[in-house]
Amino acid sequence: MLKINHMELGPIQTNCYIVSNDAKQCLIFDPGEEAEKVIGFLQKKGLAPLAILLTHAHFDHIGAVDDLREEFKIPVYLHRLEKDWLGRPNLNGSGKYPMVPDYRIGEADVLLDGEKQLQIGDFRMELLHTPGHSPGSISYSFGTEGFAIVGDTLFRGSIGRTDLIDGSEKKLLASIRVSLMTLPDHMVLFPGHGPETTPEQEAASNPFLNGF
Repeated sequence: MLKINHMELGPIQTNCYIVSNDAKQCLIFDPGEEAEKVIGFLQKKGLAPLAILLTHAHFDHIGAVDDLREEFKIPVYLHRLEKDWLGRPNLNGSGKYPMVPDYRIGEADVLLDGEKQLQIGDFRMELLHTPGHSPGSISYSFGTEGFAIVGDTLFRGSIGRTDLIDGSEKKLLASIRVSLMTLPDHMVLFPGHGPETTPEQEAASNPFLNGF
C-alpha cells in the first residue's frame, strides 16, 4: 500500500506530494519551492526519492526542482509540450509577476508524450493528459490505490485558470469531463492547491461542472 504525504510550499502554497511505499522509496510531485523543507522531511522519514514528477511547468510548481535533483541525483519527468517552459520565465509564468523572481530551471530528464502507463521502480501509475490549464498538464492516477494527483486541472469547488500561456477553458473542461470525472466516484483527487476532493463531490457541488 502506498502512502501519500503533502506539504504546502512557496508563496502560493503549492501542494507538493510525496508518494512512498513500504520499501521507503518515494516519488516527489510538484516541488514548488523550499527545497530544504522537502529534504528535511525525506530525511526525517528515511525516504529515498526515485524521481521528480511534474503535473505542469508553471513557476509555483517547479521552484525546488534543481536543488532536489542535485541533492538526490534523480530524474525529472515532464510532458513534452512544456519541454521549454522550465527555463523560460515568459512561459512558466514567473516573468508575468514583478514580485516573483525569474525561474530558470534545468531541462527535464524524461519527456512524456503519449504514454498511457508509467513505471518507476515499483511505482505504477496511469498518465492522463489533461490540458487546458497548460498544454502539457498531466494527471497521475494510482487507480489500485484509490487516488490521483491532478495538478491545477481541478480543485475542490473550482477549476484551474485558463488565462495563462496556451490555456483553454474548452480544453480544460473537456479534460475534466473525459479524464477526471470518469474516475471512480470515491477516487481521492489531490490538486495543486487547496484540499483534496472526489469526482462524486465535484459532480454534486462544483458550479463549473453543471451538466457533467
